[in-house]
Amino acid sequence: MDSYLRNYLQFAEIEKNLANLTLVNYKRDIRQFLRFLDVEGLDLLQLNYLILRQYLALLKEHAYARSSIARKMSAIRGFLRFLKRENLLQDVSWEVVSTPKKEKKLPKFLYVDEVLELLDAPPRNSILGCRDRAILEVLYGTGIRVGELVVLSTSSVDIEEGNLKVWGKGSKERIVPLGSYALQAIVNYLHKGRSLLSARAKEGKKSPALFLNRFGQRLSDRSIRRLLKKYSQKIGASFSLSPHVLRHSFASHLLNAGADLRAVQELLGHASVSTTQLYTHITKEELKRTYLRVHPRA
Repeated sequence: MDSYLRNYLQFAEIEKNLANLTLVNYKRDIRQFLRFLDVEGLDLLQLNYLILRQYLALLKEHAYARSSIARKMSAIRGFLRFLKRENLLQDVSWEVVSTPKKEKKLPKFLYVDEVLELLDAPPRNSILGCRDRAILEVLYGTGIRVGELVVLSTSSVDIEEGNLKVWGKGSKERIVPLGSYALQAIVNYLHKGRSLLSARAKEGKKSPALFLNRFGQRLSDRSIRRLLKKYSQKIGASFSLSPHVLRHSFASHLLNAGADLRAVQELLGHASVSTTQLYTHITKEELKRTYLRVHPRA
């Protein structure tokens, strides 16, 4: 079974161009499914819809969230289709098993004054504070994903044009504009902080990364999440902030100000406008709250 999984992950990486994090999640989800088959004494190559329904029922029994079940089933389906493509699966009745629909939740976002408070939270008189301020300004000023942020290199920034070259999902490149505040924060960091952090790297291990940790190496997405949590506590946010909250805030603030939906789609790097349309629900909720708060007959 492990050889089948290795072959599939290699196929998914090369042919489908899946992101590394997606591959890690798929590997974990498929291994979990293979363990289930092993415990039940079932043969992967004799799989049918009854076995898949049994596994789906087990996931529900263990109270997995709908989104988690949907992701696990998506990983398994991709794996099974690969086996079918390789003529290893004869019975394809598992195709009829439906995946539970994901719950539609409105993403959390910050109001403009809350964002401004967060952006002002990093200390101004320290190297790491200068770096953190640039990170927050870039996350909110461009709406890029944390995974896109951590792979940025110094060559990704075009100071003259005020642009950022971003590698999105599926290794798709896009150019996003840097606002004046984000651009200035990056310039300050490059001049005052990054060179000092880079000097801490061991000999021969200089990193081209834009954002460096205290040891002069590329920051991880986990480190970005930790610093967001730290600053959210500092400003007394009502919920724990994540990089995606700034992405949601970026999109909702643009739409609230009248930005075109297609333009926001391009900026976010969404493959489909239907994904971006989720943010229109946020703006409607905001309009409703404003109406209820200020209209004399609300």
